[in-house]
Amino acid sequence: MKKIIIALFAMFLMTFAGFAAAVVDLNSATAAELDALKGVGAAKAKAIIDYRDKNGPFKSVDELAKVKGFGAKTVDKLRPELTVGGAAAPAVAPVAKPTAPAVPPMAKPTAPAPAAAAPKTVAPAPAPVPLKK
Repeated sequence: MKKIIIALFAMFLMTFAGFAAAVVDLNSATAAELDALKGVGAAKAKAIIDYRDKNGPFKSVDELAKVKGFGAKTVDKLRPELTVGGAAAPAVAPVAKPTAPAVPPMAKPTAPAPAAAAPKTVAPAPAPVPLKK
């Protein structure tokens, strides 16, 4: 029973650890989602939403410095947790995927010609056995 409780507790912690590490989209986040960020309270969350409503969607995370209550240092501190447009900016440049060499399509294999049907052999019927009286 103790192991089950410990396992459930561990799963509970892992679930909330995932929420803490989530990236928040400045253009679609609710006040509660913004308020959950470290260093952003209810007043700053409201200021972000008011700025977004007045000026349209954020074009970059750097634009957050234009919101009252946010400076360059605060923006730099929050940058790993923020994104704009729903997709987090990659931390490193993506590695180019190798392209497959151009190979002409193979000709469709043809079905082999059916083998000539072997003549069916029928076993001879057994000879009749004479009945004794």
